Amino acid sequence: MKRLLTVICVLSLSAIFACQACAADDLEGETVQQRSLERVESVVYGAPGSGGMLIRLARVERDLFGMELPGTLTERQQALLNFVETGTPTQPSLIFKIGVAEWVTLSKVNPSVSLSDRIANLETTLEGETQAGALSSRLERILTKLLPSGVTSLSVQIPAGTVFKAAFAKTLTVRTVKVGDIVELNVTEDCITDGTLAVAKGDRVFAEVTKVRLPRSFGRTSEIGVEFREIESLGGELFGVTMGERAKKAMQIDSGTIGAVGTSLVGAILVGPLGLAGGFLVRGNDKQIPEGSLVYVETVSDAGVTGYPTFGASDPANGNAAPQGEESPDFVPIDDGASQGPPTDSF
Repeated sequence: MKRLLTVICVLSLSAIFACQACAADDLEGETVQQRSLERVESVVYGAPGSGGMLIRLARVERDLFGMELPGTLTERQQALLNFVETGTPTQPSLIFKIGVAEWVTLSKVNPSVSLSDRIANLETTLEGETQAGALSSRLERILTKLLPSGVTSLSVQIPAGTVFKAAFAKTLTVRTVKVGDIVELNVTEDCITDGTLAVAKGDRVFAEVTKVRLPRSFGRTSEIGVEFREIESLGGELFGVTMGERAKKAMQIDSGTIGAVGTSLVGAILVGPLGLAGGFLVRGNDKQIPEGSLVYVETVSDAGVTGYPTFGASDPANGNAAPQGEESPDFVPIDDGASQGPPTDSF
């Protein structure tokens, strides 16, 4: 009898553990689907939505295509993600196409803005008024006018140590940010390598707030610590960046430009406390990092991205195409043997 009870208990526990494992798998699958949908919504609407996944998915499909797609929930989500982020062997992604359309028309991209607003802005610029219809159809009409032969993409390699200049998109203060916040900067110049636009003016750099300390008594200063994480390519690929030695030297070289916008992060970065991996620490009495403050970051490793070939095409930023192999102004010349000391001013 005891043996029978033992067997029953073991089987019951096994069933419980199996159910828990299945529930965990279901939860993980649901989390992946949720994140996938949120990424698509962020592109289409500028921010993730709320509510049931099926209703939200149907809304995205109708806005993008004018109809709901067939298939299971998983199949529809994957097809949508491929269309928006990945593309196909014959067609670039939606992110890439809208970026090319903006770059050709406006000389910059606006990835933080919703797709509907980006398309409406292009229509107003090119046609004088916004149009009706599915977003994908409206974008294709714009591209047909801009590039009758179609949108071409190429794989391009961005070498490790490539330096980018970026500006903070919003003002940061110790009273408005908290540890763990992700903040955005925007690249200030095109990165054209081997005649291919890899990162456009306006593409985003993402940084994380790693330290916040409010002003304290007895004159003890406030602090904001920021570490750089990733940069976004024209095609939406993300790759790692840091504030390494090449980026710091670029800041020294360009310190006059940084001072011209009323903010000198140079001193804060170069003479500030050590210990931040790939970032900086700003100290002061309730100090802030104003919108538009300029910094430099560099890629941590080689990165393969999708780029737009500019051979024979008009470069809206310069009026002509960049010759193959010519570096864009974004690549700051670094003299590794330079002995220039860091500026002493900080804010």
